[in-house]
Amino acid sequence: MQYRTLGRTGVQISTLALGAMNFGRIGRTGQEDVDSLVGSALDAGINLIDTADAYSSGESEEMLGKALGHRRDDVVLATKATLPMGEDRNHRGSSRRWLITALEGSLRRLGVDHIDLYQMHRWDPNTSDEETLSALTDLQQAGKIRYFGSSTFPAYRIVQAQGVAHDRRLGRYVTEQPNYSILQRGIEGHVLPVTEEHGLGVLAWSPLASGWLSGAVREGREITTSRSTFMQPRFDLTVPANRAKLDAVEQLAKLADDASLTMIQLALGFVTAHRAVTAAIIGPRTLEHLSSQLAAADTVLSTEVLDAIDAIVPPGIDLAPAEKNDTPPALLDPTLRRR
Repeated sequence: MQYRTLGRTGVQISTLALGAMNFGRIGRTGQEDVDSLVGSALDAGINLIDTADAYSSGESEEMLGKALGHRRDDVVLATKATLPMGEDRNHRGSSRRWLITALEGSLRRLGVDHIDLYQMHRWDPNTSDEETLSALTDLQQAGKIRYFGSSTFPAYRIVQAQGVAHDRRLGRYVTEQPNYSILQRGIEGHVLPVTEEHGLGVLAWSPLASGWLSGAVREGREITTSRSTFMQPRFDLTVPANRAKLDAVEQLAKLADDASLTMIQLALGFVTAHRAVTAAIIGPRTLEHLSSQLAAADTVLSTEVLDAIDAIVPPGIDLAPAEKNDTPPALLDPTLRRR
C-alpha cells in the first residue's frame, strides 16, 4: 500500500480509501459482511474510511461503528452531512442549526466522540459560506471534528469558500471529494487545478465509474447492478452517453490486456497517477470485490499506458456529464433562474 499526505494536514493516508456507501440496504450487505470488509481493508493497510449520514439513512454509519470496535484509532474516519435525512425541510443543508444536529447524530451512530474529517456532501445554495464555515470552525474548536472538507463542489465554490475562510479568519476546507475516473475527466480542467492551488487533499469517488471499469461490463454481456432502482439509467445502452462509455471500455479493456493489467488496476492506477489526487475511494460489496481492488494498491502506470488512455478519453472530457452531480443548481431548478 502507498501513502500520501492529505493536503497540508500532515496526516498520512493510503492511496486506496474504503468507501462505505454499500454498507447496509444500498449494497445489501449485513453486519457480518461489513465486519469482514472493514477488517480485511485495515489489515491490508487502508487507513481512511469514508461514509455519510445519508447512506441507507444512517445504517452505514451504524454498521461501520460496530465493525471498527477497538480499531477506531487505526483509521482516519470521514463522514458527511447536508443531504436530506427525512422529510423535514430543515433536516438537510449546511446551516449551523442542522450541522450541529447532524454531527451529533453521526457521532451517536458511529459510537465515537469525534470525526477526523467532516465533509459537506454537496454545496448548499441556500446557506452562506460564512454560516457554514463558522459552524464547522466552532465544532472543530470544540474537539468534535478534526478537519472539514467539501464534496462534489464546483471549482468556483471551492475558491469562494477559501476566500471567505481567509477574510473572516475561519477554518477552511482542507479536502475536496470529486467524481473522477477515466470516463469522467472533466475535473482535470477546473476542480483539480483549484485544489492544487489551495493545497486541498483530493479523495476521488467512483474511480471505477459505478462499475463500468470493473471488467464486468463488456460488449455483448448482460449488464446488471445491485442498485438497479436508481442506477439502471446509467447502464441503458439506448442512451448515447452510455454507448460512448461502452465503446471506450472496449478500447480500455484491450489496453489493459496488452499491458498485463486488470481493468481495475488500469482504472485505479489512472486515478492515483494524477498528482493532485490523494486517494481513490473504493466501494466493495464483497470480499471478492475488495481483493480485486486491493490488487491495484501498488499499481503504477507507465507513461505509455497513460498516453494511450488519453487517446481513448481525452483529458478534461466527461463522457457522461449528467452523472457528475456537480451541475450548478440553477441549471436544474427553474425557480433559481426565474423571478
